Amino acid sequence: MKAILTTIGKDRPGIVAGVSKYLASNDINILDISQTIMGDNFTMMMLVKVNDQTNFQQLLADLKQLGQQLSVTIDLRNEELYRAMQQL
Repeated sequence: MKAILTTIGKDRPGIVAGVSKYLASNDINILDISQTIMGDNFTMMMLVKVNDQTNFQQLLADLKQLGQQLSVTIDLRNEELYRAMQQL
């Protein structure tokens, strides 16, 4: 399954490394990435490939905890939701 991961928070070193390390250790592939700094705020959007056998609710909980550790907000949504919303 493809999913869109967003990360938003106050800019500081280690955000990209922390998120990327977590994804790699959980066999989640980064397909595309975009990031920018808006004032003091860091924003990043990733298109990722999640194994179909992954427990999505547990993954969301783990990413929320990771976001707390990195002092950012991390969200993950199934890419199909975005496609469905565009068709409305």
